[in-house]
Amino acid sequence: MSSIQQNIEQITSEILSAQQKCGRAQESVQLLAVSKTKPNQAILEAAQAGQRAFGENYVQEGVDKIAYFSEHHSELAIEWHFIGPIQSNKTRPVAENFAWVHTIDRAKIAQRLSDQRPAEMPPLQVLIQVNTSGESSKSGIEEQQVFELAQLISSLPNLTLRGLMSIPANVPDYASQLNAFNQLADLKHRLSERFPELNLDTLSMGMSGDMEAAIEAGSTMVRIGTAIFGARDYSK
Repeated sequence: MSSIQQNIEQITSEILSAQQKCGRAQESVQLLAVSKTKPNQAILEAAQAGQRAFGENYVQEGVDKIAYFSEHHSELAIEWHFIGPIQSNKTRPVAENFAWVHTIDRAKIAQRLSDQRPAEMPPLQVLIQVNTSGESSKSGIEEQQVFELAQLISSLPNLTLRGLMSIPANVPDYASQLNAFNQLADLKHRLSERFPELNLDTLSMGMSGDMEAAIEAGSTMVRIGTAIFGARDYSK
């Protein structure tokens, strides 16, 4: 058994334990393996261990990986999520290749993704990224802007709004982590009340250091990278 397979089994066990601890149903939380900077072989090992959803932060790197797995391992049916910031001049390759986008934070990006989504592909599943911590260094929109952006996305033919995503401040204590995640969960609840016709079923929040608090608050998708693949080498 490879170390990647062992790591996935360990993380899956921790997710299950966290679900049970707070009384949530089994399989209510999806593991998204963050594979940025990792080679195709590492992704292949994870996929052969049963992992199917992978998150990429860099457009060209992600597109290259999608092309490789489409050509050489199409039987694995990997679902690719874009989880990095999107520049307006990079929307086309995102729209043409990924199944999900977690990081929509302005109308221009949403409009371009919809316009550039190929007609033969299903609608792009998208999340609005919210800056819950108010940090200027973090991407995402302010809470009060979410409703207007959701209204726009709901009108775009090639996007399906699924929920919200956030990267809260890195705080060590559980209570602070839980408070930050509860803010996003409450916002999604209010958004669902405003737009009952939308199937807002996704909260993308929680990473290795705060996964348990995220699950207690209602996360449906945790983004885990280093704990699966090991430390990243950004020098390459």
